[in-house]
Amino acid sequence: MSNQGYDEELRSERAYTAELYARLDREREQAARRFRAALGETGIALVERDADVRVRARETARLNVVDNGLCFGRLDALSGERSYIGRIGIFDSENDYEPLLLDWRAPASRAFYVATAATPEDMRRRRQFHTMGRRVVDFTDEVFGRPGDQERGDAALLAAVNAPRGAGMRDIVATIQAEQDEIIRLGHAGVLVVEGGPGTGKTAVALHRVAYLLYTQRERMSRSGVLVVGPSPVFLDHIGRVLPSLGESDVVFTTTGGLVPGLRVTAEDAPGIAELKGSLKILDVLAAAVADRQKVPDEPVPVELADVTVALDADVADEARLEARRTELPHNEARQVFREVAVRLLAERAVAVIGQGWLSREDQGAWANLRADVREELAEHEELAAALDALWPSLTPETLLAPLYMSPRRLEAAGADPSLFRVDGGAWTVSDVPLLDELADLLGRDDAAERAAAKQQAEEDEEYAGGVMDLLKLDREELDEDVQLVATDLLYAQDLAGRFAERDTRDLAERAVEDRDWTYGHVVVDEAQELSEMDWRVLMRRCPSRSFTIVGDLAQRRSAAGAKAWAPVLAPYVRDRWQYRELTVNYRTPAEIMTVAGALLAEFAPDARVPESVRACGIRPWSRQVADGDLQAAIDEFAQDEADREGTSVVIGPEGVPGAIPPSAAKGLEFDAVLVVEPERILAEGPRGAAELYVALTRATQRLGVLHREALPQALSGLAEAGLPVSAGHRRFL
Repeated sequence: MSNQGYDEELRSERAYTAELYARLDREREQAARRFRAALGETGIALVERDADVRVRARETARLNVVDNGLCFGRLDALSGERSYIGRIGIFDSENDYEPLLLDWRAPASRAFYVATAATPEDMRRRRQFHTMGRRVVDFTDEVFGRPGDQERGDAALLAAVNAPRGAGMRDIVATIQAEQDEIIRLGHAGVLVVEGGPGTGKTAVALHRVAYLLYTQRERMSRSGVLVVGPSPVFLDHIGRVLPSLGESDVVFTTTGGLVPGLRVTAEDAPGIAELKGSLKILDVLAAAVADRQKVPDEPVPVELADVTVALDADVADEARLEARRTELPHNEARQVFREVAVRLLAERAVAVIGQGWLSREDQGAWANLRADVREELAEHEELAAALDALWPSLTPETLLAPLYMSPRRLEAAGADPSLFRVDGGAWTVSDVPLLDELADLLGRDDAAERAAAKQQAEEDEEYAGGVMDLLKLDREELDEDVQLVATDLLYAQDLAGRFAERDTRDLAERAVEDRDWTYGHVVVDEAQELSEMDWRVLMRRCPSRSFTIVGDLAQRRSAAGAKAWAPVLAPYVRDRWQYRELTVNYRTPAEIMTVAGALLAEFAPDARVPESVRACGIRPWSRQVADGDLQAAIDEFAQDEADREGTSVVIGPEGVPGAIPPSAAKGLEFDAVLVVEPERILAEGPRGAAELYVALTRATQRLGVLHREALPQALSGLAEAGLPVSAGHRRFL
């Protein structure tokens, strides 16, 4: 294309995208008006109004987040038809709703991602725009079917992966590759496992798959939303802007530590303890711990009635306990059965004593009346109620688990490993979360307490409404004779109280994150190899439909409680009804760095596949040995050197290295430059130290340096020792 032809095409594309933005602005204004109108709606039920408000709010939010890169490409078909591809769909309402911009998730957009010179999908050309704000800066054309053409728009892809990293993950909607697109659009509705090494884009694929599912299954998914589970709050913050940038907001982001609403995780378990808690064997311990709190009295408890004293002894309590357990109800729900049986048995004893000598067995009516009177007296007996509560107490997950950890006797009674003992039972760890969630089901709700609280709230609301009604009362003699009605003629306090009920105007994500019983339409699990067997039980409860996108890399597993293979993890829930896909191309890590990391991987996981890097950066990794007193100066020198460059950098090292984050905190993140400090100590930190070092080495997209005080680990022997100050002009590279 000549320069003049290019300039004309660029002006044309700028004019077209300007018109798209003009239509977007008009749609935004219309959506804003509909939202304001929904807020002011009257004459309809509150539930309908709130639902309408949420729909309009979601519509407005979707239009507000697509400004950057609204249109990023164009497809030219062999038929001559042109299609523009973007973040959302825009249609011409004045011309039979003809598409002016295709949503990237629409079936008609698929060729933009999968067409190649070998299989052009009836397309002649793919054009990719490079934009700055709302302006098209330039474009790149790829014409299919000519000898020598590349099979993909590598120029756009390499520009994206070589660009300096910002504060968070960017969407890849403009540069999705064919193997990624296949997974994103996979029609499988059940469990999908996506495995890939560092830099293969598995997290981005999972998030774009969520956006695709929300687009294709909007009605089902919008009712229940999506849960995204990641390894750390830092990671979730890193990926948190991807889905909003794609126009999706019905998503809850959390770590496994946040799966129980309101729980604050403050401590961390040692690997061995985490492995114990993560095993399904802990289920027997929890069941036994619950049973241990269902007791019989050591000594009979006297219950004084008006005409007789009866004893709540071990025989009565044991029979009541057996009947309550036979119901197989959760602990708190079975309390009422325990209480009713105990009262019945005590009533029989009391009636037998009271009626002795003056009531015959033939006098059934008198016996029944006496039995009813005694039961009523027992049911209202405060001392008996307190004794029964002590034998079968109302429990919460926290009030059961914390005392269990703090009591060697209770641990022994539950068959638990003594190492689970800790002084502060309520210092919750991530490994405690699935146990607390399991106990929520084992214990159930205390309906009696909930009913009492609801009744008290209703009475308070009615009392308040009654006060309002009193303010509205007027003496009828003060009214004009034509006025026949006052407020109390039309409305009772109970009616008015209902109008004070708080309306729930929170959006779906806000409601879901605070509701332990919420079930989601789809769940994404990132770094899934780290989850324990007990973690999977929690997640499966959150998604009864078993609709999951699971992404991970078994070679990067660091948790002793984590998955060694996918089949054993999933079989208890879906048997063999799950699909597996593998990402094999590394888009993030340059070949120079992957060569070093791959040598380490071959040593600790020889069967693992090293993903193939699509690019080289021309900067080879370096290493340097420093004396103890020089370590901090070398770290500071790296930081100063990187401060003069564009992009992000990080120091990764074991605990105690100033300014460094541990490898576990870097999982899933990416930086332009990474300095790994004391790899020998990382390797020494338990059996998964090699996996942690592998994670640390593969976070860099451009530059990697290694500082070590002891001898360089054998797995990194390929790194040349610099032996010189760590500055740009004095590095020796491989």
